[in-house]
Amino acid sequence: MPPRKRMNHEPCPVARSVDLIGDRWSLLVVRDAFDGTHRFGDFQRSLGVARNILSDRLHKLVEAGILKTQAASDGTAYQEYILTPKGESLFPVVVALRQWGEQHLFGRSEPHSTLLDKRTGEPIPPMTPKARDGTTLLPAATEVRKLSLPPS
Repeated sequence: MPPRKRMNHEPCPVARSVDLIGDRWSLLVVRDAFDGTHRFGDFQRSLGVARNILSDRLHKLVEAGILKTQAASDGTAYQEYILTPKGESLFPVVVALRQWGEQHLFGRSEPHSTLLDKRTGEPIPPMTPKARDGTTLLPAATEVRKLSLPPS
């Protein structure tokens, strides 16, 4: 199988983001890190992913500055993977994927996990893009301003 074409020079932010975190295992590692998973073995048990794949994704996430490694908090010889501020800024992405899945991938009474506000114990409200004045933005109210490429 030929190597996948890297998109780290694309002028599209979506393409670059998907290139870095868009595969299943990377996003699930980030999700688990938000849920408090920090150790290799705990990620592996939670995800059921092969060791070599998990090792590769953790390495890429550390290299990209999304996770960092540190000595285990309990003083053992293990290392822990911790979200960096850059990694924590992925929270809205994970929440948006969760909410989309809740809306479109579960039956009306089908049980699923729920993301709660710790202060109130209530489910968090749906995320929606907002204009500067606070009104909800629908796709038709937005446009992408693409870069003009020089003639080839």
